[in-house]
Amino acid sequence: MISSVLPTYNRAPLAFVKGEGSWLIEADGRRFLDLGAGIAVNTLGHANPELAEVLKAQADTLWHVSNLYKIPAQQALADKLVETTFADTCFFTNSGTEAAELAIKMARKYWYEKGQPEKIEVITFEGCFHGRSTGAIAASGSEKMVKGFGPLMPGFVHLPFGDWDAVAEHVSEKTAAILIEPVQGEGGIRVVPDEALKLLRQIADEKGCLLIFDEVQCGVARTGKLFAHEYAGVIPDIMMVAKGIGGGFPLGAVLATEEAASGMVAGTHGSTYGGNPLGCAIGLKVMEIVSDPAFLAEVNRKAGLFRQKLEGLVADHPDVFEAVRGEGLMLGLKCKVAPADLVAKGYEQGVLTVPAADNVVRLLPALNISDDEITEAVARIDAAASAL
Repeated sequence: MISSVLPTYNRAPLAFVKGEGSWLIEADGRRFLDLGAGIAVNTLGHANPELAEVLKAQADTLWHVSNLYKIPAQQALADKLVETTFADTCFFTNSGTEAAELAIKMARKYWYEKGQPEKIEVITFEGCFHGRSTGAIAASGSEKMVKGFGPLMPGFVHLPFGDWDAVAEHVSEKTAAILIEPVQGEGGIRVVPDEALKLLRQIADEKGCLLIFDEVQCGVARTGKLFAHEYAGVIPDIMMVAKGIGGGFPLGAVLATEEAASGMVAGTHGSTYGGNPLGCAIGLKVMEIVSDPAFLAEVNRKAGLFRQKLEGLVADHPDVFEAVRGEGLMLGLKCKVAPADLVAKGYEQGVLTVPAADNVVRLLPALNISDDEITEAVARIDAAASAL
């Protein structure tokens, strides 16, 4: 008999009833150190008091009015994002998948309005993950994502990850945009080199197409910069954001330059819940906290400490681990064992991690995790590795 919850997940045998910072508490009272943060969502940990205060205050005032009207909290968050990024304008969504859909629409509409309706193709890269809508799975192109869901949305060109010099050969008169994650999350914490991002910007400019960055998982201070592309010193035309921006509340956004967004006029896109007062009030507080240079400096310091300890862990378990990879507090342990086995042993040691492709276990802790919690986390992963 089918479950009342559609069984599309292989769920762990855990049911959490409370969260406190970097900790989750199971129904039976067991405490788990959370290195997944809801898959890079709980930017400031569970039940963060500052976010809870904002949520309660907004809940007592106004929940939802729809985008038929001006929403002060939405305007304030848009102003903050424009102030702190390359963008001139924002559209708010509820998720990264919705952000992907708009980014694709925006790129195609831009060229349509420029009198080049043939420019519809979007170049993506092996290992990418842009969501689970029909458009987003077509963008990924992997058999795991698309099998059984055809016919797929046409207009995507899939290229190998890492062969950056060959990208220019695949940009044609039909290319609307190049779409890439500066750090692949689901693909196995694979960092795109700064020089590669610079090259893609150059190719987009020279060949006449847009550059879209998907920072749904690697953005919002996760890598130690407010957004990961800042390391390369390049800017996109369009950027997708979600996960961490809401600190646990469903919120996403598409950020764009005025030029790239020029085709999206009244009636071309919409969202019933996107940019609602609750989400935007929390998102504004998250952005105020994580955009502080002192906060970003702490993320980088903690990332250095975490990575140093993880390098020692890899050295101590050469039969289990191969390497540490990633940027900031978006880290991955490349494994010589099945990632699912390490994750399962972690449950036994009271530590939560997240599997990914390329035989990697992801470590995506709250950005305000303490030094002591980092030490404890590595000790628990060490115990899990020893058990293997």
